[in-house]
Amino acid sequence: MSLLLAPADQVLSALGERLRAQRLAQGLPQRELAQMAGLSLGALRQLERSGQSSLETLVRAVQALGLVGELEPLFVLRRQSIAQMAQAEAAGRRQRAPRRSRA
Repeated sequence: MSLLLAPADQVLSALGERLRAQRLAQGLPQRELAQMAGLSLGALRQLERSGQSSLETLVRAVQALGLVGELEPLFVLRRQSIAQMAQAEAAGRRQRAPRRSRA
């Protein structure tokens, strides 16, 4: 399933399903993964069932499954042109947003 145009609830559900598939591929029962991740069994079940969880719960489960590398490309700034590269470099140097002028 492509998540590109999916609403947030479908994205969450798909991530929960993918996490479950990874757990099953590694032959781990839910209880064991929950213990490895330092999560309650209910929190892991909810994450797998609906994707509803805190970001910390998701990260702990991903770490316990040894999949932290899968998170590396998230939110990395993609530079596709020289102008975008220059803009990103300039934005990286800026410390604060410019003040609005009082008109």
